[in-house]
Amino acid sequence: MTSVALMTDPSAEDPVAAIHVAGAVLVPDPCGVLWWPSESILIVADLHLEKGSSIAGRGALIPPYDTAATLDRLARAIETFAPRTLIALGDSFHDVGAGDRLPETYRDRLAALQRGLDWIWIAGNHDPARPANVSGDWYDELATGGLVFRHEPEVAAPDGEIAGHLHPSARVRLRGRSVRRRCFAGDGRRLVLPAFGAFTGGLNVLDKAYAGLFERKALAAWMIGDKAVYPIAGRRLLPD
Repeated sequence: MTSVALMTDPSAEDPVAAIHVAGAVLVPDPCGVLWWPSESILIVADLHLEKGSSIAGRGALIPPYDTAATLDRLARAIETFAPRTLIALGDSFHDVGAGDRLPETYRDRLAALQRGLDWIWIAGNHDPARPANVSGDWYDELATGGLVFRHEPEVAAPDGEIAGHLHPSARVRLRGRSVRRRCFAGDGRRLVLPAFGAFTGGLNVLDKAYAGLFERKALAAWMIGDKAVYPIAGRRLLPD
């Protein structure tokens, strides 16, 4: 079971909370990454690189800068934590053609970020295979240190699952106003990470899509603020 403090003010600069999952101590960061300090592993979910070009290809007028923004944020996280390993939890590329659409400038930027790291891609439903000309190891899922990393959470998975896919967000009422933020969602057995990509939205953790994933009494959301991550007891969460 997860021990959860109550959030008092989402704009306050409280210390970042640690999240305990199956014995592992993990640190959520306001940028949306998860840090596993004992293993020097940085974890990120749902980059959705080249989502903008995919949408533009269907005729929408949208700025084609989402990949640049996402890689910039990822570069800052890598600089901050200096990990030995990075695990990307699937849907790193928005579709099977995203690698072909990835401009050479961005491909070079990605290669520079990967330099010196053990870079692990987990297959997602949007990117079931690694794009050509992209380096790093590719797995359907990966088990290490008592945790299992996969893209889509599985109801029957054993304790220690770390996943993405659902783009979790949470809503609470504070001082008479509603606050909705991206979040990490878990119950001590598993943790679902927020989407990291620039053009990704969020799905409320109380949505039926999460049915069976969390023990309701143990559910907590770590809501992302501008400068800190705030742990919220599940009983305080509201539907949209």
